[in-house]
Amino acid sequence: MEKYFLVDEWNVIEEGFNPDKNRLTESVMSLGNGYMGIRGNFTEYYSGDSLKGTYIAGVYYPDKTRVGWWKIGYPEYFAKVLNAPDFTTIDVYIEDERLDLAKVKFKKFKRTLNMKTGCLNIEFTICDGKNRETEIKTKKFISMAKGEVAAISYSITPLNYDGKIELIPLIDGDVSNEDSNYGEKFWDEVEKNVDGLYGYITMKTKKLDFFVCTSMKYDVYCSGNKNKTEIEPIVKEKYVGSKYKTYCNIGETITLYKYAAVTSNRYYKNEELVSKGKEILEEAFLKGFDNLFEEHSKALEHQWKESDIVIDGDVESQQAIRFNIFHLNQTYNGKDPRLNIGPKGFTGEKYGGSTYWDTEAFCFPFYLSTHDKSVARNLLIYRYNHLEKAKENAKKLGLKGALYPMVTMNGEECHNEWEITFEEIHRNAAISYAIYSYVRYTGDEEYLSDYGFEVLVEISRFWESRVNYNPLKDKYMILGVTGPNEYENNVNNNWYTNTMAAWNLSYTLKVCEILKKKYPEKYKVLKEKLKLQDIEFEKWQDIINKMYYPYVESLKIFEQQDGYMDKEQKLVSELSKDDLPLNQNWSWDRILRSCFIKQADVIQGIYFLNERYDLDTIKRNFDFYEPRTVHESSLSACIYSIIASQIGYQNKAYELFLRSSRLDLDNYNNDTNDGLHITSMAGTWMTITQGFGGMKVINDMLCFKPYVPSKWKSYSFKILFREHLLKIDVKKDVITIYQERGNEFIIKVFDDEYTVPQNGSVIIKK
Repeated sequence: MEKYFLVDEWNVIEEGFNPDKNRLTESVMSLGNGYMGIRGNFTEYYSGDSLKGTYIAGVYYPDKTRVGWWKIGYPEYFAKVLNAPDFTTIDVYIEDERLDLAKVKFKKFKRTLNMKTGCLNIEFTICDGKNRETEIKTKKFISMAKGEVAAISYSITPLNYDGKIELIPLIDGDVSNEDSNYGEKFWDEVEKNVDGLYGYITMKTKKLDFFVCTSMKYDVYCSGNKNKTEIEPIVKEKYVGSKYKTYCNIGETITLYKYAAVTSNRYYKNEELVSKGKEILEEAFLKGFDNLFEEHSKALEHQWKESDIVIDGDVESQQAIRFNIFHLNQTYNGKDPRLNIGPKGFTGEKYGGSTYWDTEAFCFPFYLSTHDKSVARNLLIYRYNHLEKAKENAKKLGLKGALYPMVTMNGEECHNEWEITFEEIHRNAAISYAIYSYVRYTGDEEYLSDYGFEVLVEISRFWESRVNYNPLKDKYMILGVTGPNEYENNVNNNWYTNTMAAWNLSYTLKVCEILKKKYPEKYKVLKEKLKLQDIEFEKWQDIINKMYYPYVESLKIFEQQDGYMDKEQKLVSELSKDDLPLNQNWSWDRILRSCFIKQADVIQGIYFLNERYDLDTIKRNFDFYEPRTVHESSLSACIYSIIASQIGYQNKAYELFLRSSRLDLDNYNNDTNDGLHITSMAGTWMTITQGFGGMKVINDMLCFKPYVPSKWKSYSFKILFREHLLKIDVKKDVITIYQERGNEFIIKVFDDEYTVPQNGSVIIKK
């Protein structure tokens, strides 16, 4: 853990440049809008250590899986999120010398991510090898109002010299991925052109032929006046640029406004890409930088109005939660059901693929509670549209029904680690649980008849074929799996997997009864379409009744899996600091043989099925498993924090909240250089709303059991529940619930019911 950035309620600030922290800052200060995104790179050339990154949602490359052995069912490829053509760079020459920020001295330096307005500001004064001092100010944003548009304001001022300055706004299509096999590049050039201030380049990916046209146009002002001077086009392989030359006097400021538009054949025909890009670009150019930025800021302001969390008394926590919410809203907007939420979003290349079980298990509640229900619905539709691929995936493994992939772009499995691909089958239950959560939260039961039931049935068929019946014990077991704790592989009867599989079957049977009763005609059609037979229902009920669950009778806890208690039982507190993180200091063999847990496993199941267990049971399991958990998954601390809040461990809950919320800001696991942990950020939101706020939906009623962490004075958050927009304000001695939109309705706070009036509030004294 390292405290590198200044603490501020609305900004993340790097004051003074440290090249060893550059990749960290690039990740933290990434920008996106759900359509595309960029890392927080310098605009100028920088030869030092950097991960240049521009990413376009849904554009990827199926990199051939390379292993020394091959097994039936193994994925054919590993999906890479591609680094796309770079539109962010402006090359700078001072007196014919190329400016390289790695070779100058910074006299002043400040890089700021403004989360309120969604822009990256970089300001510095440099001194080069000839003692020329130059001040440079950059402001860039990716428009939240117009998905294909980005803009950069770039100002340069010579402070102690007169001289020639050349600015070259460019588009570079000769990009690569750091993790490519053998330095392979994934883009081929299609066409390009430069015409005065305008230029474009169209590239296509190898294999899948994603076509992307990146276009740019710019304008230059000298001391506030529009400047006209000699422009020289530059055209090279996979590259277009336009050189602007001028002679600058001491103290004179040159400002270049660069506008970019990115169009792809995911939304337009190949033959339309250039014309559509030019049309969008021209519209942005005519509006101008300030008007574009105002549009963008207003769109972001609307998001903040419905998703902000305000904390009084703890600026560090305030900065952290806004940082998490900011990047969640930058990553996914819910407009395109073909898209999903990548673990790194638009902040890095790692974890190729756009979809993990993280979406349903961690991200879903955030989008469900802070956006229109269509956003969460589209996340479910994404999985529905991949149902046939999931059935193919199960068939490859010799199983029935549907096995959703652990990692995917288009529904096909593309994760190339066998213990994940073949064994981490608990992911199926997370998808079913998201359907359950959606219906419970929105009341939209019609989704079940339109889409959800088909998914539930095929997943249930998978569980039926994956269980193993043991006649000696008259129990069903699930053998050879990896649970959420990935520091255990190929185990038998992971408690979480067995529990969620049986719950999944039970929920499918329950939905069946709902459809029979409320949608009989649709049910009849579905039963015929799915070729459902009563014998299947009987089998599922038998599995539910006879599922085996490992249990430690002496401790009265659920055993993580068969044999877990055979391990040497040690606590994390007994480890040396030099051991941590384990995944960077221990061999894999040593990790597998240890009792240490990467992330919530049993506790994950208790979180999902919370109403099944009394507080004593929850407490016993927490007390046993949390001290053995190293939290080396970004998805761990948030779940433990929520459960800690529930059982009254308020200080522990706050400690884990800080770890989750500042995971990337403080680089807890020494891995933020590769990109941010986007999906865990939604878990941070849950630690406040579901943990500190005690928010649940029980029997169709919204319920709260809030408290204020000891280091805070108060906090408030907003949620959207069945067309009711609520603000929950929690102070030490009083809770106020405001209804900003919606009709009168009833909620429960602690054990009492209250009626919240339309455009009114309820005040509850503790």
